[in-house]
Amino acid sequence: MEHVVAVIVDIVRSRELEDRAAGQASVLEAFAAAEEDAVVLRPLGATVGDEFQGVYRTLADAVRVTTLASLALPDGVEVRAGIGLGEVVEVEGDISDGSAWWRAREAIEEAHRREDAGQTAVRAWCVGGPGDDAGMTSSVLLLRDHVLGRMKARERRIAAGVIRGERQEAIATRESISQAAVSQSAHRSGAVALREALEQLAGGAR
Repeated sequence: MEHVVAVIVDIVRSRELEDRAAGQASVLEAFAAAEEDAVVLRPLGATVGDEFQGVYRTLADAVRVTTLASLALPDGVEVRAGIGLGEVVEVEGDISDGSAWWRAREAIEEAHRREDAGQTAVRAWCVGGPGDDAGMTSSVLLLRDHVLGRMKARERRIAAGVIRGERQEAIATRESISQAAVSQSAHRSGAVALREALEQLAGGAR
């Protein structure tokens, strides 16, 4: 049976949003854009309440998509993600089951638990089976979330461009700043290190 990556996403403190429908729409828009360069088996879609689910071919795709989507969200909207490695079994219509979903649920519950325990920057976790790279990936996610949580709006936009591989000159033009300012921001905010971490994950994780 095919080994895939299931992702469960929910909105952090969704009940506090003034416009929950707009918040949900912004999540779908951010993920749709983030999925453009990924191998997507099931695009992220809304399920029940403030929850969303998607399926990706590789672990690296799932981490990259959740990173880019998080960077693209408007102020006041944050998401939490559980990433599960395993199998997805189609049951009927759009309904599916399998170890990837069970592990994604376990992962998002662990992210919730860690946040409630005081690790306020935690926004994602990964759970896999024997031989998977879930432990390493969760370590990357811990550091990623710490970096993202400290970024200001412009730094997030620049980081997204850096991760996508855009030229610094193009980012500078869009932000109406110098290329040198883009470079300084990308290094100071951790965007460059984050891009390299995602590239390393893509080269080694399954």
